[in-house]
Amino acid sequence: MEITLTAADGYQLGAAVFGSGGRPVLIMPATGVPQSYYAKFAAYLAERGFTALSFDYRGIGRSRFTDVRKLAARMRDWALLDAAAAFRFFSSDILIVGHSFGGQALGLLPEPERIAAALVVGSQSGYWRHWPALGRVWMWPAAHLGLPAVTKLLGYFPGSRLGFGEDLPAGVATEWASWCRHPRYLVGALGVDAAYARVRSPLRAYAISDDPFAPLGAVRALGALYPNSRWETRTVAPRELGVKSIGHFGFFRERFRDSLWRETADWLERQ
Repeated sequence: MEITLTAADGYQLGAAVFGSGGRPVLIMPATGVPQSYYAKFAAYLAERGFTALSFDYRGIGRSRFTDVRKLAARMRDWALLDAAAAFRFFSSDILIVGHSFGGQALGLLPEPERIAAALVVGSQSGYWRHWPALGRVWMWPAAHLGLPAVTKLLGYFPGSRLGFGEDLPAGVATEWASWCRHPRYLVGALGVDAAYARVRSPLRAYAISDDPFAPLGAVRALGALYPNSRWETRTVAPRELGVKSIGHFGFFRERFRDSLWRETADWLERQ
């Protein structure tokens, strides 16, 4: 069921609810990825007895109402305003499935004590030095030159043309790049150590071996930014599932319904 959420600043957000009456699961998307990408996964969670909520960050999917170049938004707004509105949709303790940025932003949610448990996929500290040597060859230029320069030139970041999901508002892209230049990523850049220390729930992180955007070192570095969580890292290689590739986005494809999705739902049920 499609619904509309209202952020604290009045911005209208497209969202969808799957199932009813079950334990609440909030699906927090990756950068530039519309909630529709997670629809089949959310429907599966509903089949398993959960009530799942997905939503679009401002400027993405059903939360985009104007030319992206005209939207004044920062990446922190996606967490402090948009994810917060989705979080407040539920009044009880919440299970979270976070993809990439979605798993990075848990400490910025209101009342993180209400996070019963979180499972994050491809979520990492974006600081460029956490990449292995070959990865740094493109991460350093992207964070220091490419993202800022392209965004300044065009007035937005053309993610749809460069394989980064949808186009990003300039404020989102430039703030993201600045975080990637900070050794402690968004936690250090925003000075929110105390907020992240309030996350004390079980936190399972999936590190996919062929994910170029979230190498194992960067995933573990994110764990260090949640110092009081009960963090565990689950590494997955494509060969383990009999496939050639999973990558940064494959986890939420229906081909993994009977493997990764089932494992996810089983873990959430135990929390």
